[in-house]
Amino acid sequence: MQSQPPFESHLRNAIPPALCVLALMWLFYWADFLFIYDFHQLGVVPKRVSGLLGIFFMPWIHAHSDVKHILNNSVPAFLLVTLLFYSYKEIALKVFLLSWFLTGALLWVFGANNGAHHIGMSGVIYSLAAFLFTSGVLRKYLPLQALSLFIIFLYGSMIWGIFPTKERISWEGHLSGMIVGVVLAFLFRARGPQRPKYQYEIEKELGIEPPDLEGIYLERLRLQEEEERAREEALRNVSSDIQVHYIFKENPPSSDKETN
Repeated sequence: MQSQPPFESHLRNAIPPALCVLALMWLFYWADFLFIYDFHQLGVVPKRVSGLLGIFFMPWIHAHSDVKHILNNSVPAFLLVTLLFYSYKEIALKVFLLSWFLTGALLWVFGANNGAHHIGMSGVIYSLAAFLFTSGVLRKYLPLQALSLFIIFLYGSMIWGIFPTKERISWEGHLSGMIVGVVLAFLFRARGPQRPKYQYEIEKELGIEPPDLEGIYLERLRLQEEEERAREEALRNVSSDIQVHYIFKENPPSSDKETN
C-alpha cells in the first residue's frame, strides 16, 4: 500500500479543525434566526460582570442583520486555522483556545466601558495571524518564514483594523487579538517545529570543540616548508663535502729498438 505524501497527510489532519470552527460559526448564526433570544447580547461587554459571558461566546456570534459580517470572517478563519494546524500541529489546539479566551479576557479588561457588545471571530483571526507571522520570524526556519510572508501578503492590510478608523468596528477586539497572538508566539517559540540544527551547533551544545580546520591547514603548510628547507640544507652540506682530485700523469717516453 502506497503511503500518503507528508503534505497531503498533514493537510488532511489540518482541514477538519478548520471545518469545525466554520460549522460552529454558521450554526450559531443559523440559531440566531431560530430563537427569539437576541444572541447579540452574548458578546463581550468590557468592565461589566454581565459581559464576562461573552469571553466564551464572542467568536461564534455575528451580526444577525448583516450577513457580510460572518462571510468576511469565514474565509480568513478557515484559512488561518488550517495553516495553524498544518504548521504547528503539536501546539495548534492550545494556541487556538488561548487565542479565543485571552482575546476576550483582554478586551473585557481594557475595552472602553461604553456598554457596547463586541461580537465576531475577528479578534481570534487577528490573534492567529499575529501568531503565525511572529512565530515564523522568531524560529528562523525557512518554511515558517515563508508562511509569515504569505500571511503578510494576504492579511497585511489587517494592521489598520487595530485603529479606531470606522464606527461599529471592534478595533479594541482586533488589538487585543494581535497582542495575544504576539505573546503566544514568544511563549511557544521553543515548542513546535524548529529549524534543524547543524552538526557544529550540536557539538557546541554538547561541549565538543569543533576542529580548527584553518589551524590544521596552516600547520601542514609550516611543516612542509620546514621539510623543504631541511632538504635544501642537506643538499648544500652534501655538495660542500664532495672534493674532486685531478691527477695528471704523463705518458712514458717511447724507446726505439734497433733491429739487426
